[in-house]
Amino acid sequence: MTTLWDTTGSAVVKALAAERRAAGALAFGLALTLVVVVDEKNVAAAESAATGAAAAHPCRLLIVVRRQIDAPHPRLDAEVSIGGRLGPGEAIVMRMYGRLALHAESVVLPLLASDAPVVTWWHDEPPTRIAFDPLGVFADRRVTDVSRAADPLGALALRAADFAPGDTDLAWTRISGWRTLLAAAFDGRADQPHQAQIDADPADPSAQLFAGWLRARLGVPVEVTGGGRRGIQAVRVAVDDGEVAVTRADIRSGTITRPGVPPRRLPLRQLDLGDLMAEELRRIDDDAVYADALAAWSGVPDLAGRSGHREHIWRDPMEQAAAPVAEPAGGAS
Repeated sequence: MTTLWDTTGSAVVKALAAERRAAGALAFGLALTLVVVVDEKNVAAAESAATGAAAAHPCRLLIVVRRQIDAPHPRLDAEVSIGGRLGPGEAIVMRMYGRLALHAESVVLPLLASDAPVVTWWHDEPPTRIAFDPLGVFADRRVTDVSRAADPLGALALRAADFAPGDTDLAWTRISGWRTLLAAAFDGRADQPHQAQIDADPADPSAQLFAGWLRARLGVPVEVTGGGRRGIQAVRVAVDDGEVAVTRADIRSGTITRPGVPPRRLPLRQLDLGDLMAEELRRIDDDAVYADALAAWSGVPDLAGRSGHREHIWRDPMEQAAAPVAEPAGGAS
């Protein structure tokens, strides 16, 4: 591991090249570059999750910690390692101070793995508009987590207004198991769904995306009820001869019930943050199903048909607050 204090971007590039030469064959076979944007108080959690995801998907891990953007002098501290505490792959942790924190792309761009897709993940509250952050503009996939916002459903509405193909959110990833089991419950059935109910807190963005997915796929009204209960507890779909349901049995499994068929218990594990990121890194192409679910929930039409092109919009957070997103209707800018 190489630690650089008050350094430059070119020195970080040279240190990575030196670490790669020392590591030899261990430094090759990268599938992607994962850029993690996080503040100092959440670095440990982000590092742990990214390390677990990188173990499943060999990548170059670039962790950007924006610190003290009001510091009078720009400064960069970096830790460069291969096969160190952040897993077997290549990892660079960069702490940026002062105005440099607003131009993190100047350090990150030369460090991207050549000919490999780029995934940017914001572990903090999602940006109001991804085009405000160049670390998102140059990425092939962009991962946010609206559950970390003060108003998760408000943040989810912003994700719909600002959507471009390639965007996704961990609120969507959290319901992968539920969607899989419900699809399995309808396997081999030809009856017509009439309505659906999700037992969850209506303020839960994952439950609302689940409802959007059901509306988009089944074309039926969906109600989210359950008071303040944490997490999704059940989903029930009324059909011609009764009800098809998936209910949580415990933290590791769920039960499928269908008319005329004995109940069936299957895995339904609650994924931790590292598992969620590993699940997201399994695909680099656009997630059209997420776009359809988000469109059905938000009422913003044809999200999947938008242009995937973004242009950076410079906004200095030192001088102005984030402007609300009132568009776009035809494409992200």
